[in-house]
Amino acid sequence: MIKEALEYVVGLKKPEIVEVGGQTYSDKSLSRICHNPKADSIEMRTLTSLVEYIKANIDTMADKMLVHVVSPTEVRLYSQLDADRKREYVVTVKAQIPEFSYGRYMDNESFIIALQSKFIPNSDTDLLLKFAGTVENGTVAEYGDDGVSQKATIKTGIASKGDAIVPNPVKLRPFRTFVEVEQPESSFVFRMRDDGSRGVECAIFEADGGAWKNAAMANIKDYLQFELAELKEQFTVIS
Repeated sequence: MIKEALEYVVGLKKPEIVEVGGQTYSDKSLSRICHNPKADSIEMRTLTSLVEYIKANIDTMADKMLVHVVSPTEVRLYSQLDADRKREYVVTVKAQIPEFSYGRYMDNESFIIALQSKFIPNSDTDLLLKFAGTVENGTVAEYGDDGVSQKATIKTGIASKGDAIVPNPVKLRPFRTFVEVEQPESSFVFRMRDDGSRGVECAIFEADGGAWKNAAMANIKDYLQFELAELKEQFTVIS
């Protein structure tokens, strides 16, 4: 208790500021009082909400603001550097996108449902739906000598069947970024397998090296630049 009392008494003493060798020192640790408080950021889910918030001019903002496309699923609005060389994050926008397990096998019924609900229809989705929906259990096999192609028996009519090559690669457009912008099309490897009692399973593997992310971010930037064209002197969009 005596130690705490002495520390309290010493703490009441004003700090001594001295200069030694041209350098300024204090005999106590000092904390700077900030007179430029920062607001908590607002979290949004759509690009439309961000544009509407900016155009509504509800809150006072800096003369120069940055709209940063961080990723295909995140955009941030923040201020220029202040006197303390710090920025204020005003808005964080995070996209709500459906979950899909790329590279994981699932039963063909679940695969068909996911393909119909989480992808934008095109010719290749139609092809995969037709193939996955008509394949016979126990007929998926490796085909050829390349170790990549597969074949399976599919129903070609009410009572007829035939062997067909599993389509590869395929071009698909899954929902992977904000719904306000175009969903990038990219290449996928489609694979099937027979898993004993569970029957035929399907999976798709991303095969573009992540190039779709750059395309999605460019689409977001173009959208925001167009929507904020009248405010381009104050708001700069970067990605």
